[in-house]
Amino acid sequence: MKKYLYPGFLVVFGLLAAAILIFKRPTSPTPALKERHGDLAAGREWLNTKAAIEGLLATLRSKPDDQKSRLLLAQAYMQEGRVTGDHPYYDGAAMQLLEEVLQAEPENFEALCCKAALCLTQHHFAQGLGLAEQARQLNPNSGFVYGLLTDANVEMGHYDKAIEMADRMNALRPDLPAYARVSYLREIHGNMPGAIKAMEMATKAGYIGLEQTEWTRVALGHLYEVSGDTARARRHYLMAVAARPGYAYALAGLGRMAAVRQDYATAIRFYQQARVTVKDYAFADELTDLYRLNGQPEEAKKMAEESIAMLASAAKEADSNEQLGHYADRELAYAYLKTNELDKALEHAKIEYARRPDNIDVNETMAWVLYRRGEFAEAQKYMQVARRTGSQNPVLLGRAGLILSKLGKKTEGQALIEKSLKIAPYLNPEIGAEGKKLLAAR
Repeated sequence: MKKYLYPGFLVVFGLLAAAILIFKRPTSPTPALKERHGDLAAGREWLNTKAAIEGLLATLRSKPDDQKSRLLLAQAYMQEGRVTGDHPYYDGAAMQLLEEVLQAEPENFEALCCKAALCLTQHHFAQGLGLAEQARQLNPNSGFVYGLLTDANVEMGHYDKAIEMADRMNALRPDLPAYARVSYLREIHGNMPGAIKAMEMATKAGYIGLEQTEWTRVALGHLYEVSGDTARARRHYLMAVAARPGYAYALAGLGRMAAVRQDYATAIRFYQQARVTVKDYAFADELTDLYRLNGQPEEAKKMAEESIAMLASAAKEADSNEQLGHYADRELAYAYLKTNELDKALEHAKIEYARRPDNIDVNETMAWVLYRRGEFAEAQKYMQVARRTGSQNPVLLGRAGLILSKLGKKTEGQALIEKSLKIAPYLNPEIGAEGKKLLAAR
């Protein structure tokens, strides 16, 4: 979820709807809008969005040099990618439009910010950081650009700098995106009560039913989930579904809550429903575990292979396109662990580590892949870096405890495993089962 769970920039639909409707043939190819289907096509939001985008397309047909309309269309397509999960199409369409704007106006601040945001979405973090810095030189008083700099520095593992950027953002414009970033920084530094408080503020700052508000509500539910409070987590997922029917990430949250009760059949149905509306490899990845837990090994194998195929396709595109294509090597490392292809898992973990050696999540990935390969001493080197911010994530604690236990540091390792199981034993059944087995052997 993490990749798409960052607060994206907000499209101002009122501005989009103001576009003038004039119909003429385009002078150059402009990416078209795709139809939504199912729950995503229901309600006034889609009608308003569709009308606004069609208006922008019409304006560009009559005025191909209208860079403001081109920029608004790029922003709208970025939001469509977020809503539908069809990032390969909409991110590519938005990037094409932004490149056209920047070719005409190289110092267009908004276009640079949008391009930076696209790079971050596609996991081109170093490039996104460079573009955001370039934008800040043009306008050092924009709260939005500091949000981009917060995200980019987090992903590159520059956590002190990320805190500085988030503070600047909140000083300039305290709002939903600003509070959400504070929440994440508090979470990775082990301050879960503070993270929850900030995410509650973010949720209250948004309009009920909008995608970015319900994304934030789901993120709040997830914070309760990793804190062990499944009742509150479920309540927030239900609220998100009520406010935005069929919202895929809320359905996935309800699926996890069903899995906590070991009602795997219901959990699978929730994830299948989520997959109907949004294309997200994470749903296939989590279904792999659910099918296995539900005693359906063939379905689990099929889903694991589908997850790898989706990720490999994105990674191949990224390797051939410097600006676009989702870098997915960290995700591929975990996917290959589920098919027990340990050499491939290590290969992709190393590729991601070469890009972001200071990021705690990347170091955790390296540590866990090496642990699965039986290289415990080497795994511990990376785990020490992964824990440097003081994160209390139960999965991280459990993995750290297992590594220490294999190195003979049983007291310290078992204490971490016990803490992990006490907080949220349901988050990772594999780690929970291995941890319980190790503790029982004392």
